Amino acid sequence: MTPIQQELRRAADVLRSADALLIGAGAGMGVDSGLPDFRGTEGFWRAYPAYAKLGLDFASMANPQWFQQDPELAWGFYGHRLGLYRATNPHPGFALLRTWASRMRHGAFVFTSNVDGQFQKAGFPEERVLEVHGSIHFAQCLGSCTEISSAAPYSVEVDPETFRARPPLPTCPRCGSLVRPNILMFGDWGWDASRTEAQEQRLSKWLEAVKPGSLAIIECGAGTAIPSVRHFCERVAAAGKGTLIRINVREPQVPADGISLPLRALEALRAVVF
Repeated sequence: MTPIQQELRRAADVLRSADALLIGAGAGMGVDSGLPDFRGTEGFWRAYPAYAKLGLDFASMANPQWFQQDPELAWGFYGHRLGLYRATNPHPGFALLRTWASRMRHGAFVFTSNVDGQFQKAGFPEERVLEVHGSIHFAQCLGSCTEISSAAPYSVEVDPETFRARPPLPTCPRCGSLVRPNILMFGDWGWDASRTEAQEQRLSKWLEAVKPGSLAIIECGAGTAIPSVRHFCERVAAAGKGTLIRINVREPQVPADGISLPLRALEALRAVVF
């Protein structure tokens, strides 16, 4: 039996005996659905060649300053991503996770750094998802309004050559001011975190109900560049709640007693049989 086969068997044993499933997900979870992970400048520029000409990388574009300085550039970037995520169907690994959770007393809760809404699209209940960096499917007003609203009414037309948004840009239905995605960006002091904070409270309450040692923590495609998901999953495991199963083809290193699967997300989920 190979080391990976041994780890897969360990993972199956953990899932078989678990009462609850905590799913941690980073950008690698969406790659098997065809979504870009923007890893490295070259990968980002392949997805957005217009920004290569401007010398703008992902961190430069994912910045709230553009909504003040150049709203058409800002909404070109986020409008394209909104359309991409709306058009993308979750890969079969999401359904596998839902099936596993259905066998467990406390079901599943998702902790993700992804803003794409793929877990909800795959059928996970809204009240069982924590989007630590917000969601592109919600918007916040840049004017005097304070409420977060659904982005469903907004449709952004993007020039395919320049990746600039064509007017009219999304505006607040209450006051008419420009809106922005309810996403935590780089250098972002204006993000309204109230929706994510409510999700955090629900996750804390759910974790309190789970008996120590009975939790399966399965982490998919969460890297070290922005380690929000990795750190959270490691903290929960270290607190004695359960065993961490880390699925990561590039960075599979795991703390002691954890399970390391150096595979892509869908490949690993399909390989775990219990």
